[in-house]
Amino acid sequence: MDFVSDALSNGWRIKALTLVDDFTKEAVDIAVDHGISGHYVTRVLDQAIRFRGVPKAIRTDQGPEFTGRALDQWAYLNGVQLKLIQPGKPTQNAYIESFHGKFRDECLNEHWFTSLAQARILIAAWRRDYNECRPHSSLEYRTPAEFAASYRVNPANPKEQEIG
Repeated sequence: MDFVSDALSNGWRIKALTLVDDFTKEAVDIAVDHGISGHYVTRVLDQAIRFRGVPKAIRTDQGPEFTGRALDQWAYLNGVQLKLIQPGKPTQNAYIESFHGKFRDECLNEHWFTSLAQARILIAAWRRDYNECRPHSSLEYRTPAEFAASYRVNPANPKEQEIG
């Protein structure tokens, strides 16, 4: 889990909270708003777990939204281990950094968002394409959605779910 920043055509800043499953490579969610607090992060996580279940762990950097009381309490109440990477060591959360490169190159840099609503629509469409149409070599050339579906059919797989 991490953040990417961009701006609308009028100069207003937007922030995208990205949740990516390290195992399935699925972009679980990309929440977009002008500002995202620690409480906002927990609301996004609550929404995600309604559909996906509770992850065993979440890896983040040490940003204030991730080190504050809101996420700490949420993790405690849900039995989720928070794994904070060391400051200045983004490679410790390498998959999300790679995901951000693709997200920026293929979505953020390709669009000139005129409104928050338009940004949300285009980013959601990109996320759907990323999950459902693009095979990944690390997933035996299946899409993240296909890989996740095959895993759900065979839950005996010993891999643990972790969101980065």
